[in-house]
Amino acid sequence: MQQQEYTIKDLYFWRITLSLALASFFVFAGMYAVQPLLPVFVEDFGVPVSASGLVLSLTIVGLIIGLIVLGFMSDRAGRTIYIKLSLAGSAIPFLMIPLFDSFLLLLILRLVQGFALAGLPAAALAYLSEEIDRRSVHVATALYISSNALGGMIGRVMTGYITDHFSWEIAFYALAILGLVILVAVMFMLPASRFFAPSSLPFSRDLKAFIYHLKNPGLLLFFGLGIVLQLSFTGMWTYLPFYLQAPPFSLSLEVISYTFFAYGLGVIGSPLAGWLAGHFGLKTVRLTGVFVMSAGILCTLGSDLWMIVSGLCIACLGFFTAHSLTASSVSEEVTHHKGSASSLYLVSYYIGVSLGSSMLGPLWSGTGWTVLIVLLGIIPAVYVLIVRVMQSRLTK
Repeated sequence: MQQQEYTIKDLYFWRITLSLALASFFVFAGMYAVQPLLPVFVEDFGVPVSASGLVLSLTIVGLIIGLIVLGFMSDRAGRTIYIKLSLAGSAIPFLMIPLFDSFLLLLILRLVQGFALAGLPAAALAYLSEEIDRRSVHVATALYISSNALGGMIGRVMTGYITDHFSWEIAFYALAILGLVILVAVMFMLPASRFFAPSSLPFSRDLKAFIYHLKNPGLLLFFGLGIVLQLSFTGMWTYLPFYLQAPPFSLSLEVISYTFFAYGLGVIGSPLAGWLAGHFGLKTVRLTGVFVMSAGILCTLGSDLWMIVSGLCIACLGFFTAHSLTASSVSEEVTHHKGSASSLYLVSYYIGVSLGSSMLGPLWSGTGWTVLIVLLGIIPAVYVLIVRVMQSRLTK
């Protein structure tokens, strides 16, 4: 009897969906958990602000390398092995880092951790498309992506709260335990692949697909937008703890960590964007998302805390709307090698994360919050306006 893909009515559909949602939750929690701790690293290790940003940006560098390498390997060796190894490789560094009083070793282990983190995004969506019926796969995909935002939010809040009450070392141990528990759960719940067919194509064929996409001007504009979106969004969040810890706010790390609950709008932002795009058009809603994000970032210039929090919420809603629809636009732009195009968009997206978490350190140190936020607020809007002008000239 021929095997059929799992549907939403099958128990294995929910085992797969829950497994990948849990894995996604932890991987993204581990990736972004350090963001509220950057001021603590500055104080504990005696490093400058720009150096503390490397704790996040080097993780993203490792992730970018891993997305390319592990994406190729998962096409040849299978999906589930890389999902499980990703969880193990993400949890173990959290056990090791507190054992050594070395900022350099912290950076090295975060780089290695970033490479391990990539195993999940490199394999998860392909695994879902292979094992789940196409009429049900969008439900599993939506829950997986929502878990990305949820994990990033809870990871930041969790580490901020625990660090404020205990220490960042205890926060790392808590993350390690959470990761190992989720790893055990995934090992028991995640079914083996039934429809995986190892690729027999040489790596050179995959590389040719990347080069082909990099020659597509339309795709390059979307890749550039991915960089710009994350540069501004990550830059705002990276330096927010430094800003709120200083007068006139003088907030504790615990209270600052609560601002990351604004990411909850990311959980609803992606599906909302899809619904709006169906009614008003993908391009219109994507551009609206960019301008909403810019407006939200600029709202954080307000002198009252409620204005800053409102700005963070608006920026999150705009960002996740623009990001999800830019990813969809990439898929619509290409007619073949869609996986390679999506991978390149993810790479550009995480390049923006890396730049936003480290490159802006000198600007923050030299000018402060106001100049930084004005720049981050106008960059995305200016980018899309320049793109519109270029596109209009090309069509004449």
